[in-house]
Amino acid sequence: MQTTLSHEKNTVFISQRHIHVTNAIEFERDLTTALITKEIHTLSINLGKVESLDSAGLMALVSVLKLAQGLNKNLNICCINPSVKIIFELAQLDKIFQVNEN
Repeated sequence: MQTTLSHEKNTVFISQRHIHVTNAIEFERDLTTALITKEIHTLSINLGKVESLDSAGLMALVSVLKLAQGLNKNLNICCINPSVKIIFELAQLDKIFQVNEN
């Protein structure tokens, strides 16, 4: 289940428990829709409840980051689960994404 909470020009996107090959396309589509259709300046993706993330999920996040940069919008990852944070660090995506602990 995914939830989107909006406040003025900021949107927090709360993700489901698993982001992998079976739902990565839907995940990317939902994030893309939020970036394009909403008058937002910052999209925060809350990964606090995400327990697993595979390469398809990572690629979805990278694609959305590229889109956000092209639209001059901010995208950040927040509340990242420690097991998922390790994946970001191993893939060196923690250097590309803005990752906030809270």
